[in-house]
Amino acid sequence: MLELFSQEERPFFPNLPNGELQYYPEFLSPKEADALYNELYNITPWQADKITVFGKTYDQPRLTALYGIDPSPYSYSNITMKPHQMTSTLLGLIEKVKSFDENEFNAVLLNLYRDGKDSNGWHADNEKELGKNPVIASISLGEERFFHLKHRTQKEQRLKIALKNGSLLIMGGEMQHHWLHQIPKTAKTISPRINLTFRKIKN
Repeated sequence: MLELFSQEERPFFPNLPNGELQYYPEFLSPKEADALYNELYNITPWQADKITVFGKTYDQPRLTALYGIDPSPYSYSNITMKPHQMTSTLLGLIEKVKSFDENEFNAVLLNLYRDGKDSNGWHADNEKELGKNPVIASISLGEERFFHLKHRTQKEQRLKIALKNGSLLIMGGEMQHHWLHQIPKTAKTISPRINLTFRKIKN
């Protein structure tokens, strides 16, 4: 049985069934994380998209932007995004992530959670463009938010991690087949958070 809440200050590698998870709370120093947050917050061409759930259309509860090394589009939740050209800052982050997990990432999806009302519901990053067992690397900047995971069939398998400013979370193995994850809403008054999710989009 695994029902954990983690607020680790050290790297955290839980033993999960059907998946691999790595969490590095100090991937970036506070100074590096704050500088990166300010840069991305101000220069990113954030966009607001519509999502359709059970036949009803809503504003997606966060702002997004997609960057890519090549022009391949990325689709999720009936949204198709065309990437902006990858910046030198984002390319540098890809190289830094590689020192923790060797993977040929070629795209990064940025999410801006403006306040506690912005969220990302239960889902898996299992789009066909990502391949069979995609590796997803996620950097968190700004306000700390909780990241929830639950196994699709083993209901007692749940995990909650407080994602720190400057932290890196990596999901791999069969994680996207067997687990769902979310960033839930919170009633607390909180500051914005930027999340960068690095992935390899296959043509």
